Amino acid sequence: MFPTFFHRLIACLLLCAAVQAHALTPQAARAMAAGETDERIAALQQAIATPDDATLAFIRAMADDAVKIAGDRAITIKDGKGLDPTTGAEVTVPDDAEDIVNNNRMRGEFDAALASLQLLSPDAAQRRAAIESLKEETDAARLPLIEKALAAEKDAGLRGRLEAIRARMLLADRDAAHRLEAAQYLAASGTPATRTVLLEQLRQEADPRVKAAIQSALASVEGRLQWGEKLAALFSGVSLGSILLLVALGLAITYGLMGVINMAHGELMMIGAYATYVVQGLFQKYLPGAFDWYLVAAVPAAFCASALMGAVLERSVIRFLYGRPLETLLATWGISLMLQQLVRTVFGAQNVGVENPAWMSGGVQLMDNLQLPWNRVIIVAFAFAVLGGVAYLIGRTRLGLFVRGVTQNRPIASCMGVNTARVDTYAFALGSGIAGLAGCALSQVGNVGPDLGQGYIVDSFMVVVLGGVGQLAGTVYAALGLGVLNKFLEGWTGAVLAKIAVLVFIIVFIQKRPQGIFAMKGREA
Repeated sequence: MFPTFFHRLIACLLLCAAVQAHALTPQAARAMAAGETDERIAALQQAIATPDDATLAFIRAMADDAVKIAGDRAITIKDGKGLDPTTGAEVTVPDDAEDIVNNNRMRGEFDAALASLQLLSPDAAQRRAAIESLKEETDAARLPLIEKALAAEKDAGLRGRLEAIRARMLLADRDAAHRLEAAQYLAASGTPATRTVLLEQLRQEADPRVKAAIQSALASVEGRLQWGEKLAALFSGVSLGSILLLVALGLAITYGLMGVINMAHGELMMIGAYATYVVQGLFQKYLPGAFDWYLVAAVPAAFCASALMGAVLERSVIRFLYGRPLETLLATWGISLMLQQLVRTVFGAQNVGVENPAWMSGGVQLMDNLQLPWNRVIIVAFAFAVLGGVAYLIGRTRLGLFVRGVTQNRPIASCMGVNTARVDTYAFALGSGIAGLAGCALSQVGNVGPDLGQGYIVDSFMVVVLGGVGQLAGTVYAALGLGVLNKFLEGWTGAVLAKIAVLVFIIVFIQKRPQGIFAMKGREA
Protein backbone atom coordinates (compact mmCIF):
# COMPACT_ATOMS: atom_id res chain seq x y z
CA MET A 1 0.00 0.00 0.00
CA PHE A 2 2.85 2.38 0.82
CA PRO A 3 4.51 2.00 -2.59
CA THR A 4 1.19 2.79 -4.28
CA PHE A 5 0.76 5.94 -2.19
CA PHE A 6 4.39 6.90 -2.85
CA HIS A 7 3.94 6.50 -6.62
CA ARG A 8 0.81 8.65 -6.60
CA LEU A 9 2.58 11.33 -4.60
CA ILE A 10 5.46 11.38 -7.09
CA ALA A 11 3.00 11.60 -10.03
CA CYS A 12 1.17 14.53 -8.43
CA LEU A 13 4.45 16.37 -7.81
CA LEU A 14 5.53 15.84 -11.41
CA LEU A 15 2.15 17.04 -12.68
CA CYS A 16 2.35 20.18 -10.56
CA ALA A 17 5.86 20.83 -11.80
CA ALA A 18 4.73 20.43 -15.41
CA VAL A 19 1.83 22.81 -14.88
CA GLN A 20 4.12 25.31 -13.22
CA ALA A 21 6.59 25.03 -16.11
CA HIS A 22 3.92 25.57 -18.68
CA ALA A 23 2.11 28.39 -16.83
CA LEU A 24 2.21 31.93 -18.20
CA THR A 25 5.13 33.90 -16.75
CA PRO A 26 5.53 37.70 -16.49
CA GLN A 27 8.50 37.50 -18.87
CA ALA A 28 6.47 35.58 -21.47
CA ALA A 29 3.55 38.01 -21.19
CA ARG A 30 5.92 40.99 -21.62
CA ALA A 31 7.57 39.35 -24.65
CA MET A 32 4.21 38.74 -26.34
CA ALA A 33 2.97 42.29 -25.66
CA ALA A 34 5.94 44.48 -26.59
CA GLY A 35 8.95 44.47 -28.85
CA GLU A 36 9.58 43.76 -32.51
CA THR A 37 6.82 41.95 -34.39
CA ASP A 38 8.94 38.89 -35.19
CA GLU A 39 10.01 38.54 -31.54
CA ARG A 40 6.41 38.91 -30.33
CA ILE A 41 5.24 36.26 -32.79
CA ALA A 42 7.99 33.88 -31.66
CA ALA A 43 6.98 34.39 -28.01
CA LEU A 44 3.33 33.89 -28.92
CA GLN A 45 3.99 30.62 -30.74
CA GLN A 46 6.11 29.38 -27.85
CA ALA A 47 3.31 30.19 -25.41
CA ILE A 48 0.56 28.40 -27.34
CA ALA A 49 2.71 25.26 -27.69
CA THR A 50 1.98 24.53 -23.98
CA PRO A 51 -1.09 26.69 -23.24
CA ASP A 52 -3.02 27.24 -20.03
CA ASP A 53 -6.10 29.31 -19.14
CA ALA A 54 -4.03 32.38 -18.27
CA THR A 55 -2.31 32.27 -21.67
CA LEU A 56 -5.63 32.04 -23.46
CA ALA A 57 -7.11 34.95 -21.48
CA PHE A 58 -4.01 37.10 -22.09
CA ILE A 59 -4.05 36.47 -25.86
CA ARG A 60 -7.73 37.45 -25.98
CA ALA A 61 -6.94 40.63 -24.03
CA MET A 62 -4.16 41.53 -26.48
CA ALA A 63 -6.48 40.89 -29.43
CA ASP A 64 -8.99 43.29 -27.81
CA ASP A 65 -6.28 45.95 -27.17
CA ALA A 66 -6.90 45.56 -23.43
CA VAL A 67 -3.24 45.31 -22.40
CA LYS A 68 -0.81 48.02 -21.24
CA ILE A 69 2.98 47.95 -20.80
CA ALA A 70 4.42 49.35 -17.56
CA GLY A 71 8.20 49.00 -17.49
CA ASP A 72 9.14 45.34 -17.63
CA ARG A 73 5.65 43.92 -17.09
CA ALA A 74 2.36 43.64 -18.96
CA ILE A 75 -0.96 44.54 -17.32
CA THR A 76 -4.37 43.37 -18.47
CA ILE A 77 -7.15 45.97 -18.33
CA LYS A 78 -10.64 44.73 -17.45
CA ASP A 79 -13.59 46.92 -16.40
CA GLY A 80 -11.20 49.83 -15.89
CA LYS A 81 -9.00 47.87 -13.46
CA GLY A 82 -5.48 46.50 -13.89
CA LEU A 83 -4.89 42.77 -13.49
CA ASP A 84 -1.73 40.71 -13.36
CA PRO A 85 -2.01 38.38 -16.42
CA THR A 86 -0.20 35.54 -14.64
CA THR A 87 -2.15 35.46 -11.37
CA GLY A 88 -5.29 37.48 -12.10
CA ALA A 89 -4.66 39.64 -9.01
CA GLU A 90 -5.57 43.32 -9.16
CA VAL A 91 -2.60 45.67 -9.61
CA THR A 92 -2.12 49.40 -9.86
CA VAL A 93 -1.81 50.80 -13.38
CA PRO A 94 0.98 53.44 -13.47
CA ASP A 95 0.23 56.77 -15.12
CA ASP A 96 3.00 56.24 -17.63
CA ALA A 97 1.71 52.82 -18.75
CA GLU A 98 1.54 52.57 -22.55
CA ASP A 99 -0.98 50.80 -24.76
CA ILE A 100 0.34 47.91 -26.83
CA VAL A 101 0.58 48.49 -30.58
CA ASN A 102 -0.87 45.75 -32.80
CA ASN A 103 -0.36 45.89 -36.55
CA ASN A 104 -2.39 43.81 -39.00
CA ARG A 105 0.16 41.03 -39.01
CA MET A 106 0.05 40.78 -35.22
CA ARG A 107 -3.74 40.75 -35.18
CA GLY A 108 -3.71 37.92 -37.70
CA GLU A 109 -1.35 35.99 -35.43
CA PHE A 110 -3.67 36.55 -32.46
CA ASP A 111 -6.64 35.22 -34.44
CA ALA A 112 -4.66 32.18 -35.60
CA ALA A 113 -3.42 31.52 -32.05
CA LEU A 114 -6.94 31.69 -30.59
CA ALA A 115 -8.19 29.38 -33.32
CA SER A 116 -5.34 26.96 -32.59
CA LEU A 117 -6.19 26.89 -28.89
CA GLN A 118 -9.85 26.19 -29.71
CA LEU A 119 -8.74 22.95 -31.38
CA LEU A 120 -8.61 21.44 -27.90
CA SER A 121 -12.08 22.67 -26.91
CA PRO A 122 -14.56 20.02 -25.70
CA ASP A 123 -17.21 21.67 -27.91
CA ALA A 124 -17.21 20.10 -31.40
CA ALA A 125 -18.68 23.27 -32.93
CA GLN A 126 -15.76 25.35 -31.61
CA ARG A 127 -13.26 22.81 -32.90
CA ARG A 128 -14.95 22.82 -36.30
CA ALA A 129 -14.83 26.63 -36.43
CA ALA A 130 -11.14 26.60 -35.40
CA ILE A 131 -10.28 24.07 -38.11
CA GLU A 132 -12.15 26.18 -40.68
CA SER A 133 -10.13 29.27 -39.75
CA LEU A 134 -6.85 27.30 -39.97
CA LYS A 135 -7.59 25.38 -43.17
CA GLU A 136 -5.09 27.45 -45.19
CA GLU A 137 -2.42 27.64 -42.46
CA THR A 138 1.12 26.62 -43.47
CA ASP A 139 3.17 27.85 -40.50
CA ALA A 140 5.04 24.82 -39.13
CA ALA A 141 5.39 26.53 -35.73
CA ARG A 142 1.83 25.45 -34.95
CA LEU A 143 2.51 21.84 -35.91
CA PRO A 144 2.90 20.57 -32.28
CA LEU A 145 -0.51 21.94 -31.37
CA ILE A 146 -2.07 20.48 -34.53
CA GLU A 147 -0.61 17.05 -33.73
CA LYS A 148 -1.82 17.33 -30.14
CA ALA A 149 -5.33 18.16 -31.36
CA LEU A 150 -5.14 15.33 -33.91
CA ALA A 151 -4.26 12.83 -31.19
CA ALA A 152 -7.22 13.94 -29.10
CA GLU A 153 -9.79 14.28 -31.89
CA LYS A 154 -12.43 11.51 -32.07
CA ASP A 155 -14.62 12.86 -34.86
CA ALA A 156 -13.60 11.21 -38.15
CA GLY A 157 -14.56 14.20 -40.30
CA LEU A 158 -12.63 16.67 -38.17
CA ARG A 159 -9.65 14.30 -38.03
CA GLY A 160 -9.49 14.27 -41.82
CA ARG A 161 -9.46 18.06 -41.96
CA LEU A 162 -6.79 18.23 -39.27
CA GLU A 163 -4.65 15.76 -41.20
CA ALA A 164 -4.95 17.98 -44.30
CA ILE A 165 -3.74 20.99 -42.25
CA ARG A 166 -0.87 18.90 -40.87
CA ALA A 167 0.13 17.81 -44.38
CA ARG A 168 0.20 21.43 -45.58
CA MET A 169 2.53 22.29 -42.71
CA LEU A 170 4.79 19.27 -43.32
CA LEU A 171 5.14 20.10 -47.02
CA ALA A 172 7.92 22.58 -46.19
CA ASP A 173 9.55 20.38 -43.54
CA ARG A 174 13.32 19.82 -43.59
CA ASP A 175 12.86 16.07 -43.64
CA ALA A 176 12.34 14.83 -47.23
CA ALA A 177 10.33 11.85 -45.95
CA HIS A 178 7.86 14.21 -44.30
CA ARG A 179 7.57 16.28 -47.48
CA LEU A 180 6.99 13.13 -49.51
CA GLU A 181 4.29 11.96 -47.08
CA ALA A 182 2.62 15.38 -47.21
CA ALA A 183 2.62 15.51 -51.02
CA GLN A 184 1.08 12.05 -51.27
CA TYR A 185 -1.64 12.98 -48.77
CA LEU A 186 -2.48 16.30 -50.48
CA ALA A 187 -3.01 14.52 -53.79
CA ALA A 188 -6.52 13.67 -52.56
CA SER A 189 -7.34 17.34 -51.94
CA GLY A 190 -9.18 19.58 -54.36
CA THR A 191 -8.91 23.14 -53.08
CA PRO A 192 -7.29 26.14 -54.81
CA ALA A 193 -5.25 26.80 -51.65
CA THR A 194 -3.69 23.32 -51.86
CA ARG A 195 -2.75 23.93 -55.49
CA THR A 196 -1.06 27.20 -54.48
CA VAL A 197 0.93 25.49 -51.71
CA LEU A 198 2.02 22.68 -54.03
CA LEU A 199 3.13 25.14 -56.72
CA GLU A 200 5.17 27.14 -54.22
CA GLN A 201 6.89 24.03 -52.88
CA LEU A 202 7.49 22.69 -56.40
CA ARG A 203 9.50 25.79 -57.31
CA GLN A 204 11.92 25.28 -54.44
CA GLU A 205 11.96 21.48 -54.11
CA ALA A 206 15.37 19.85 -54.76
CA ASP A 207 14.72 16.18 -53.93
CA PRO A 208 13.76 14.32 -57.17
CA ARG A 209 11.42 11.86 -55.45
CA VAL A 210 9.56 14.59 -53.57
CA LYS A 211 9.42 16.74 -56.69
CA ALA A 212 7.85 13.91 -58.68
CA ALA A 213 5.33 13.30 -55.88
CA ILE A 214 4.42 17.02 -55.81
CA GLN A 215 3.94 17.06 -59.60
CA SER A 216 1.69 14.00 -59.38
CA ALA A 217 -0.29 15.55 -56.52
CA LEU A 218 -0.58 18.82 -58.43
CA ALA A 219 -2.00 17.05 -61.50
CA SER A 220 -4.53 15.24 -59.30
CA VAL A 221 -5.58 18.45 -57.51
CA GLU A 222 -5.95 20.39 -60.78
CA GLY A 223 -8.09 17.61 -62.22
CA ARG A 224 -10.45 17.80 -59.24
CA LEU A 225 -10.52 21.58 -59.46
CA GLN A 226 -11.47 21.45 -63.13
CA TRP A 227 -14.33 19.06 -62.42
CA GLY A 228 -15.48 21.28 -59.58
CA GLU A 229 -15.38 24.35 -61.81
CA LYS A 230 -17.37 22.58 -64.53
CA LEU A 231 -20.01 21.41 -62.07
CA ALA A 232 -20.15 24.89 -60.52
CA ALA A 233 -20.67 26.43 -63.96
CA LEU A 234 -23.37 23.86 -64.72
CA PHE A 235 -25.20 24.60 -61.48
CA SER A 236 -24.87 28.36 -62.04
CA GLY A 237 -26.36 27.87 -65.50
CA VAL A 238 -29.26 25.83 -64.14
CA SER A 239 -29.78 28.45 -61.43
CA LEU A 240 -29.84 31.27 -63.98
CA GLY A 241 -32.06 29.17 -66.23
CA SER A 242 -34.54 28.57 -63.40
CA ILE A 243 -34.78 32.32 -62.80
CA LEU A 244 -35.28 32.93 -66.54
CA LEU A 245 -37.90 30.18 -66.49
CA LEU A 246 -39.81 31.86 -63.67
CA VAL A 247 -39.63 35.20 -65.45
CA ALA A 248 -40.63 33.76 -68.83
CA LEU A 249 -43.49 31.55 -67.61
CA GLY A 250 -45.76 34.52 -67.02
CA LEU A 251 -44.74 36.02 -70.35
CA ALA A 252 -45.42 32.70 -72.08
CA ILE A 253 -49.08 33.17 -71.10
CA THR A 254 -49.52 36.89 -71.75
CA TYR A 255 -47.46 36.91 -74.96
CA GLY A 256 -47.37 33.30 -76.05
CA LEU A 257 -51.05 32.51 -75.53
CA MET A 258 -52.68 35.95 -75.63
CA GLY A 259 -50.40 37.72 -78.12
CA VAL A 260 -49.91 40.76 -75.84
CA ILE A 261 -46.43 42.32 -75.95
CA ASN A 262 -46.33 43.32 -72.29
CA MET A 263 -43.35 45.62 -71.71
CA ALA A 264 -44.53 46.08 -68.10
CA HIS A 265 -43.86 42.44 -67.29
CA GLY A 266 -40.63 43.35 -65.51
CA GLU A 267 -42.49 45.86 -63.34
CA LEU A 268 -45.00 43.19 -62.36
CA MET A 269 -42.01 41.18 -61.16
CA MET A 270 -40.87 44.25 -59.25
CA ILE A 271 -44.26 44.46 -57.53
CA GLY A 272 -43.89 40.86 -56.38
CA ALA A 273 -40.44 41.63 -54.97
CA TYR A 274 -41.72 44.68 -53.09
CA ALA A 275 -44.65 42.65 -51.78
CA THR A 276 -42.06 40.27 -50.33
CA TYR A 277 -40.29 43.24 -48.75
CA VAL A 278 -43.56 44.46 -47.17
CA VAL A 279 -44.36 41.01 -45.76
CA GLN A 280 -40.84 40.84 -44.33
CA GLY A 281 -41.39 44.19 -42.59
CA LEU A 282 -44.72 43.04 -41.14
CA PHE A 283 -43.14 39.89 -39.74
CA GLN A 284 -40.24 41.86 -38.26
CA LYS A 285 -42.67 44.20 -36.51
CA TYR A 286 -45.53 41.95 -35.45
CA LEU A 287 -44.22 38.35 -35.61
CA PRO A 288 -40.47 38.51 -34.91
CA GLY A 289 -40.46 35.00 -33.45
CA ALA A 290 -41.77 33.56 -36.73
CA PHE A 291 -39.54 35.66 -39.00
CA ASP A 292 -37.90 32.61 -40.58
CA TRP A 293 -41.28 31.73 -42.12
CA TYR A 294 -42.08 35.12 -43.61
CA LEU A 295 -41.20 33.83 -47.09
CA VAL A 296 -44.00 31.23 -46.90
CA ALA A 297 -46.48 34.09 -46.47
CA ALA A 298 -44.69 36.27 -49.03
CA VAL A 299 -45.21 33.79 -51.90
CA PRO A 300 -49.05 34.10 -52.05
CA ALA A 301 -48.80 37.81 -51.22
CA ALA A 302 -46.47 38.42 -54.17
CA PHE A 303 -48.71 36.40 -56.49
CA CYS A 304 -51.87 38.20 -55.42
CA ALA A 305 -50.32 41.69 -55.59
CA SER A 306 -49.01 41.22 -59.12
CA ALA A 307 -52.12 39.34 -60.29
CA LEU A 308 -54.36 42.14 -58.99
CA MET A 309 -52.25 44.77 -60.75
CA GLY A 310 -52.34 42.68 -63.94
CA ALA A 311 -56.13 42.38 -63.76
CA VAL A 312 -56.46 46.16 -63.33
CA LEU A 313 -54.17 46.79 -66.33
CA GLU A 314 -56.06 44.32 -68.49
CA ARG A 315 -59.50 45.75 -67.70
CA SER A 316 -58.43 49.39 -67.94
CA VAL A 317 -56.02 49.45 -70.91
CA ILE A 318 -55.06 46.20 -72.58
CA ARG A 319 -58.56 44.86 -73.36
CA PHE A 320 -58.99 47.70 -75.85
CA LEU A 321 -55.77 46.79 -77.70
CA TYR A 322 -56.10 43.08 -78.50
CA GLY A 323 -54.93 42.36 -82.05
CA ARG A 324 -52.85 45.54 -82.16
CA PRO A 325 -49.37 44.49 -80.96
CA LEU A 326 -47.61 47.79 -81.63
CA GLU A 327 -50.16 49.72 -79.58
CA THR A 328 -49.91 47.23 -76.69
CA LEU A 329 -46.11 47.54 -76.76
CA LEU A 330 -46.25 51.35 -76.50
CA ALA A 331 -49.02 51.34 -73.90
CA THR A 332 -47.37 48.79 -71.62
CA TRP A 333 -44.02 50.58 -71.96
CA GLY A 334 -45.67 53.74 -70.68
CA ILE A 335 -47.31 51.74 -67.87
CA SER A 336 -43.90 50.33 -66.89
CA LEU A 337 -42.54 53.87 -66.46
CA MET A 338 -45.55 54.83 -64.35
CA LEU A 339 -45.15 51.76 -62.11
CA GLN A 340 -41.45 52.49 -61.60
CA GLN A 341 -42.22 56.05 -60.57
CA LEU A 342 -45.00 54.84 -58.25
CA VAL A 343 -42.54 52.54 -56.47
CA ARG A 344 -39.98 55.35 -56.20
CA THR A 345 -42.63 57.57 -54.63
CA VAL A 346 -43.79 54.97 -52.11
CA PHE A 347 -40.55 53.15 -51.22
CA GLY A 348 -37.85 55.56 -52.38
CA ALA A 349 -35.36 55.39 -55.23
CA GLN A 350 -32.79 53.35 -53.27
CA ASN A 351 -32.71 49.57 -53.15
CA VAL A 352 -34.35 47.92 -50.16
CA GLY A 353 -32.99 44.94 -48.27
CA VAL A 354 -34.73 41.57 -48.25
CA GLU A 355 -33.14 39.00 -45.93
CA ASN A 356 -32.88 35.29 -46.47
CA PRO A 357 -34.59 33.15 -43.82
CA ALA A 358 -32.24 31.06 -41.71
CA TRP A 359 -33.19 27.89 -43.56
CA MET A 360 -32.05 29.44 -46.85
CA SER A 361 -28.63 30.46 -45.53
CA GLY A 362 -25.45 28.49 -46.06
CA GLY A 363 -25.17 25.70 -48.58
CA VAL A 364 -24.39 22.06 -49.22
CA GLN A 365 -20.70 21.16 -49.77
CA LEU A 366 -20.34 18.60 -52.56
CA MET A 367 -16.62 18.99 -53.26
CA ASP A 368 -13.72 20.93 -51.79
CA ASN A 369 -14.34 23.76 -54.27
CA LEU A 370 -18.04 23.24 -54.94
CA GLN A 371 -20.72 24.52 -52.60
CA LEU A 372 -24.34 24.87 -53.67
CA PRO A 373 -26.06 27.78 -51.86
CA TRP A 374 -29.37 26.80 -50.32
CA ASN A 375 -31.14 29.88 -51.65
CA ARG A 376 -30.23 28.92 -55.23
CA VAL A 377 -31.14 25.26 -54.72
CA ILE A 378 -34.53 26.21 -53.28
CA ILE A 379 -35.21 28.67 -56.12
CA VAL A 380 -34.49 25.94 -58.69
CA ALA A 381 -36.96 23.64 -56.93
CA PHE A 382 -39.47 26.49 -56.63
CA ALA A 383 -39.22 27.26 -60.36
CA PHE A 384 -40.00 23.68 -61.31
CA ALA A 385 -42.85 23.57 -58.78
CA VAL A 386 -44.37 26.68 -60.39
CA LEU A 387 -43.84 25.11 -63.83
CA GLY A 388 -45.71 21.99 -62.72
CA GLY A 389 -48.55 24.10 -61.33
CA VAL A 390 -48.87 26.14 -64.53
CA ALA A 391 -48.76 23.02 -66.72
CA TYR A 392 -51.50 21.43 -64.63
CA LEU A 393 -53.59 24.61 -64.64
CA ILE A 394 -53.36 25.09 -68.42
CA GLY A 395 -53.69 21.43 -69.39
CA ARG A 396 -56.00 19.92 -66.76
CA THR A 397 -58.40 22.54 -65.42
CA ARG A 398 -61.54 24.23 -66.70
CA LEU A 399 -59.85 27.63 -66.67
CA GLY A 400 -56.98 26.23 -68.72
CA LEU A 401 -59.43 24.76 -71.22
CA PHE A 402 -61.16 28.13 -71.59
CA VAL A 403 -57.83 29.94 -71.99
CA ARG A 404 -56.69 27.54 -74.70
CA GLY A 405 -60.05 27.74 -76.42
CA VAL A 406 -60.17 31.54 -76.43
CA THR A 407 -56.58 31.92 -77.64
CA GLN A 408 -57.08 29.39 -80.45
CA ASN A 409 -60.45 30.60 -81.72
CA ARG A 410 -62.11 33.46 -79.90
CA PRO A 411 -65.35 33.64 -82.00
CA ILE A 412 -66.11 29.92 -81.70
CA ALA A 413 -65.36 29.98 -77.95
CA SER A 414 -67.74 32.90 -77.56
CA CYS A 415 -70.42 31.07 -79.51
CA MET A 416 -70.02 28.12 -77.13
CA GLY A 417 -70.95 30.38 -74.20
CA VAL A 418 -67.48 31.21 -72.91
CA ASN A 419 -67.17 34.68 -71.38
CA THR A 420 -64.08 35.64 -73.36
CA ALA A 421 -63.58 38.98 -71.62
CA ARG A 422 -63.49 37.30 -68.22
CA VAL A 423 -61.13 34.59 -69.49
CA ASP A 424 -58.80 37.29 -70.85
CA THR A 425 -58.70 38.96 -67.45
CA TYR A 426 -58.06 35.68 -65.64
CA ALA A 427 -55.30 34.68 -68.07
CA PHE A 428 -53.55 38.05 -67.89
CA ALA A 429 -53.84 38.06 -64.11
CA LEU A 430 -52.36 34.54 -64.02
CA GLY A 431 -49.38 35.57 -66.13
CA SER A 432 -48.89 38.67 -63.98
CA GLY A 433 -49.12 36.62 -60.78
CA ILE A 434 -46.41 34.26 -62.02
CA ALA A 435 -44.26 37.33 -62.69
CA GLY A 436 -44.86 38.27 -59.04
CA LEU A 437 -43.60 34.83 -57.99
CA ALA A 438 -40.47 35.45 -60.06
CA GLY A 439 -39.98 38.75 -58.22
CA CYS A 440 -40.37 36.99 -54.88
CA ALA A 441 -37.65 34.50 -55.88
CA LEU A 442 -35.35 37.22 -57.23
CA SER A 443 -35.59 39.10 -53.93
CA GLN A 444 -33.67 36.22 -52.31
CA VAL A 445 -30.66 36.41 -54.65
CA GLY A 446 -30.31 40.08 -55.57
CA ASN A 447 -31.19 43.66 -54.80
CA VAL A 448 -34.78 44.87 -54.80
CA GLY A 449 -35.22 48.25 -56.43
CA PRO A 450 -37.35 50.16 -58.95
CA ASP A 451 -35.18 48.90 -61.84
CA LEU A 452 -35.41 45.22 -60.86
CA GLY A 453 -37.37 44.10 -63.89
CA GLN A 454 -35.37 45.96 -66.53
CA GLY A 455 -32.55 43.43 -66.50
CA TYR A 456 -34.83 40.47 -67.28
CA ILE A 457 -37.52 41.69 -69.70
CA VAL A 458 -35.39 41.27 -72.85
CA ASP A 459 -34.06 37.88 -71.75
CA SER A 460 -37.57 36.64 -70.98
CA PHE A 461 -38.83 37.64 -74.44
CA MET A 462 -35.86 35.83 -76.00
CA VAL A 463 -36.69 32.70 -74.01
CA VAL A 464 -40.33 32.72 -75.14
CA VAL A 465 -39.49 33.35 -78.80
CA LEU A 466 -36.67 30.78 -78.84
CA GLY A 467 -38.79 28.10 -77.17
CA GLY A 468 -41.76 28.61 -79.49
CA VAL A 469 -44.66 30.97 -78.93
CA GLY A 470 -47.28 29.38 -76.69
CA GLN A 471 -45.20 26.29 -75.88
CA LEU A 472 -44.44 25.69 -72.18
CA ALA A 473 -42.03 22.84 -72.99
CA GLY A 474 -40.13 25.14 -75.32
CA THR A 475 -39.94 27.78 -72.59
CA VAL A 476 -38.32 25.24 -70.24
CA TYR A 477 -35.75 24.08 -72.80
CA ALA A 478 -34.94 27.61 -73.89
CA ALA A 479 -34.58 28.99 -70.34
CA LEU A 480 -32.32 26.21 -69.09
CA GLY A 481 -30.37 26.04 -72.34
CA LEU A 482 -29.69 29.79 -72.43
CA GLY A 483 -28.77 29.82 -68.74
CA VAL A 484 -26.23 27.00 -69.06
CA LEU A 485 -24.85 28.32 -72.38
CA ASN A 486 -24.44 31.82 -70.94
CA LYS A 487 -22.54 30.60 -67.85
CA PHE A 488 -20.19 28.35 -69.81
CA LEU A 489 -19.44 31.14 -72.28
CA GLU A 490 -18.76 33.56 -69.41
CA GLY A 491 -15.89 31.35 -68.27
CA TRP A 492 -14.23 31.66 -71.68
CA THR A 493 -15.14 35.11 -72.99
CA GLY A 494 -16.40 37.20 -70.06
CA ALA A 495 -19.91 38.38 -69.20
CA VAL A 496 -20.33 40.99 -71.97
CA LEU A 497 -19.08 38.84 -74.84
CA ALA A 498 -21.13 35.92 -73.53
CA LYS A 499 -24.30 38.02 -73.74
CA ILE A 500 -23.41 39.07 -77.30
CA ALA A 501 -22.67 35.48 -78.31
CA VAL A 502 -26.00 34.26 -76.91
CA LEU A 503 -27.87 37.03 -78.75
CA VAL A 504 -26.12 36.15 -82.03
CA PHE A 505 -26.98 32.49 -81.49
CA ILE A 506 -30.67 33.33 -80.98
CA ILE A 507 -30.76 35.53 -84.09
CA VAL A 508 -29.19 32.80 -86.24
CA PHE A 509 -31.48 30.15 -84.75
CA ILE A 510 -34.63 32.20 -85.39
CA GLN A 511 -33.48 32.86 -88.96
CA LYS A 512 -33.20 29.11 -89.55
CA ARG A 513 -36.26 28.11 -87.51
CA PRO A 514 -38.67 31.04 -87.07
CA GLN A 515 -41.23 28.94 -85.15
CA GLY A 516 -38.74 28.26 -82.32
CA ILE A 517 -37.71 24.97 -80.74
CA PHE A 518 -41.27 23.64 -80.56
CA ALA A 519 -43.65 24.72 -83.33
CA MET A 520 -47.43 24.54 -83.28
CA LYS A 521 -48.85 21.64 -85.29
CA GLY A 522 -52.15 20.81 -86.89
CA ARG A 523 -55.10 23.18 -86.66
CA GLU A 524 -53.43 25.18 -83.82
CA ALA A 525 -50.84 26.48 -86.33
